[in-house]
Amino acid sequence: MQIKESIALVTGANRGLGAAFMRALLAAGATKVYAAARDPSSIAPQAGVVPVKLDVTQDDQVAALARDLSDVTLVVNNAGISEQVLLLGSGAVESLRRQFETNAVGPLRLIQAFAPTLAKNGGGGVINILSVLTWLTFPTTGAYGASKASAWALGNALRGELKAQGTELLAVHSALIDTDMARGLPGDKLSPDDLARAAIAALEAGQPEYLADPTTRGVHAGLSAQPPVYIGAAA
Repeated sequence: MQIKESIALVTGANRGLGAAFMRALLAAGATKVYAAARDPSSIAPQAGVVPVKLDVTQDDQVAALARDLSDVTLVVNNAGISEQVLLLGSGAVESLRRQFETNAVGPLRLIQAFAPTLAKNGGGGVINILSVLTWLTFPTTGAYGASKASAWALGNALRGELKAQGTELLAVHSALIDTDMARGLPGDKLSPDDLARAAIAALEAGQPEYLADPTTRGVHAGLSAQPPVYIGAAA
């Protein structure tokens, strides 16, 4: 799809990568960006941006937004949470449920709600923000990685269904991004603005996936290694 004259909905748009997507979409020629956040007053005023209230874990809010925003041609599923827990530790199951509800069920809920709108408006597209942890886990990232791996699998299944109505789906995987979520973590971090621009270019080029950095590309390639790269990480 082409971003010029598109109308986008970006979830988790009040900061970090979501805010970067707003800037990048407008710079690429989007007519309007609906900026979704649990607290829409946290969205900085900007020409072309319309703040909207949305908690992606709430069915009624998603359904209401889909009824109200009948002009959307692009959905960017960026909202997500990360909780560091040991799977054998206290509270792991509750944390897993919270992360699955936001990181995996949330994007599915948005795509289900907006698929008819996208079809009506010519097909359009969906961008799902995933992670290198889709394929790689560490001791405290198992629940988060499981939620992103589930979102990846759901997206792969949805891609075929969406294609029938002319809607493209791009999965974006990256390592650390220079946002609040990665604050305090060691290692090189991607600029959120650079990542947003590159993801938009990948969608316009019709790519099904975008691997944003050398770490992510290396991990993806290592899935076929012996032993697979994720076995080494887990050990």
